[in-house]
Amino acid sequence: MIDVSDGVASEIHHLGKSSDVGFDIYEDKLPIDPQTMDTALSFELNPSIAALNGGEDYELLFTVSQDDYDKMKSDIDFTIIGHATDTKGVYTLHTKAGNSFGIKAQGWDHLNETK
Repeated sequence: MIDVSDGVASEIHHLGKSSDVGFDIYEDKLPIDPQTMDTALSFELNPSIAALNGGEDYELLFTVSQDDYDKMKSDIDFTIIGHATDTKGVYTLHTKAGNSFGIKAQGWDHLNETK
C-alpha cells in the first residue's frame, strides 16, 4: 500500500518495485472526477495522462490477493484499476481504444528535487 501523492504512475512503479511484480492498468477504470475531466479538456490535456501523473490526491493504492477480488469488486469505497502481473517491472496501460503502452513515472519525485 502506498499513498498517491506523487501520481498514480509513480506509485505504481514504487509498489511494483517493492513487491517484485508488474501491473496492468486499464484507462477506463481510472476514477476521474467530472470537473477534473472538464478542466483537463479545457487545457487540451488528456484527462487520463493527467490522472496518472498528477499528484496530491491523498488516496491509497494497494493490492489484494486475487482470492479477495470478488469480496471487493462491488464495494463503492474502492476503485479497481488493474491487477498485478508476474512480469516484474513491466507496467502497462491498456487504453479505451484497445492499445497498450508502458507506464512512465512522470509524477513529482521529491527524492530527485534539485535546489
